[in-house]
Amino acid sequence: MAVTIYHNPDCGTSRNTLKLVRHFGIDPQVIEYVKTPPSRDVLAAILAKAGLTPRDVVRKKGTPYADLGLASAGDDALLDAMIAHPILINRPLVVTDEAAALCRPSDIVLDLLPVMTGTDAFKEEGVSFLRDVPIPPSHPGLIAALKDEALPTDDLGEPNRTFYVYRSLAGAVLGYGGYELYGADVFLRSVVVTPDGRGKRIGRNLVPLLLYRAYRQGARTAWLLTNTAADFFEKIKFQRRPRSEAPQAILATRQAQSLCPSSAVLLSKTISF
Repeated sequence: MAVTIYHNPDCGTSRNTLKLVRHFGIDPQVIEYVKTPPSRDVLAAILAKAGLTPRDVVRKKGTPYADLGLASAGDDALLDAMIAHPILINRPLVVTDEAAALCRPSDIVLDLLPVMTGTDAFKEEGVSFLRDVPIPPSHPGLIAALKDEALPTDDLGEPNRTFYVYRSLAGAVLGYGGYELYGADVFLRSVVVTPDGRGKRIGRNLVPLLLYRAYRQGARTAWLLTNTAADFFEKIKFQRRPRSEAPQAILATRQAQSLCPSSAVLLSKTISF
């Protein structure tokens, strides 16, 4: 299949995405877009194909975003700025004949490729690439994993829940996760790494995938409650919050109302890629 990757070799996520595409025997067209930026029309077409806005793909860190005063810029101004300063284009953008995506995290490129089984592959940092697959709340593996960790299962079948299983490329089950979506706020829940995945930094890669799925459904701020994993979530940029700062929809969840102990720590994070 034809694959084009708008690549920045200085970016670890971009390098990992390219590695994963090549792992399946695909030789993509690689465009180092900082040196050879796309035209305005081409970039606009890629974003339309991916279902993204210029705001979704503008990069702030390490760019002239603030100096150019782009915080309140509209789509046209953002597109103009990204063409004039291609470092503003987040990376990597991957395009096939059928679809396109901003592959952050790099595992997202699997959405664009044929479903292929094979040997495991690992990111530069040594962690396994993950394939996330939607599952029903009645999934026996999910229920068993949550019970093993004494995490709530009583409300799994209620409305507004989305769950995933996370597997290695060879098919090993490495974790589960889910969320409840409330407009621009999302409540992360049921996040657990299986025994086969522990000590392998799976959680650090599972959570960004979960946030990506929620973001594509409109979420912009993530919330969670935990009685045991606050330190882990703080390491991946979540911040502790008093419950008085949480939106009412989050405070009204079953977990906040009754299933999590009052001692559980509330954390939140603005979702960005």
